[in-house]
Amino acid sequence: MEEIVLEIEELTFGYSKERLLYENFSLTLRKGEIVTILGPSGSGKSTLFELIAGNLKPMAGSIERASFSQVFQDPYSSFHPTYTIENQIADVAGTEGIGALCDRMGFERGLLKKRPHELSGGQLQRASILRALLMKPKLLLADEPTSALDNLIQLDVMKLLVGTLDRVGILMITHDRDLARWCSDRIVELE
Repeated sequence: MEEIVLEIEELTFGYSKERLLYENFSLTLRKGEIVTILGPSGSGKSTLFELIAGNLKPMAGSIERASFSQVFQDPYSSFHPTYTIENQIADVAGTEGIGALCDRMGFERGLLKKRPHELSGGQLQRASILRALLMKPKLLLADEPTSALDNLIQLDVMKLLVGTLDRVGILMITHDRDLARWCSDRIVELE
């Protein structure tokens, strides 16, 4: 039995008591699994990540999680504009193996010396994934991790993420139903 990296039990949360996003919601995620959250805008997908990260408090229930890192949907908001990508990665993670990981992701090593505004959205999203993986989490929260990437790079990055499942469990948000079916062990649909 693989290690549990996320355990949500009987979670209840809403921004008001009249409109609950979650009521008695439970989810278990183990190392080696990808669970994908699907749902329309406003259904609580990103709110779930905020709850898991501890940025919001549930009204009831519990969330237990292993060490985690996060890939945000908008990579521009997750990097400081005046520091190089390399410095920002080194601030939160070890850089051992960074070159090999760059090569596997199709991310030119020279881009590490640049500031966020000097990269395209797709390059910056790959830098975000690179940083998250170098943090060596047991749980990876991935909010639309490939939405800023073209189809070929999207496939390469998803193969890379799938290749990390010997070390992590991945909870992913996506609107891409085909992607979810391709890579997920389970799909949770929110309404």
